[in-house]
Amino acid sequence: MEALLTYRGKDVTSEDVALIRQLIVQNPADSRRVLSQRLCQVWNWRQANGALRDMVCRGLMLRLHRAGYIELPAKRQNSHNPLVHREKPAPAAIDPDPLEGLLSSILPLEIRHVRRSPL
Repeated sequence: MEALLTYRGKDVTSEDVALIRQLIVQNPADSRRVLSQRLCQVWNWRQANGALRDMVCRGLMLRLHRAGYIELPAKRQNSHNPLVHREKPAPAAIDPDPLEGLLSSILPLEIRHVRRSPL
């Protein structure tokens, strides 16, 4: 069977779409989250640590919904993500001139991890 689309390494066929549609019809009161968890259980779609891949599954279901293959229930809530509306930091001032000379002339050097820090 030919794949309708591939999402994160998973080929989705028309049989898969029919299964998802049936799951939605059989569970009309379920949220998108619960539907994705149910689908992961049916497919036994798990992460390496054994947890369900429900976030990936939700992304797959949303892609199928946007492509017109399935009709998902309406979103029930918008999750609060503080990173969406954060201010961008000012660009870092980087001196483009190369350093020339012996390493001993610029010692001591300090290399620090600054990602996700005030620096």
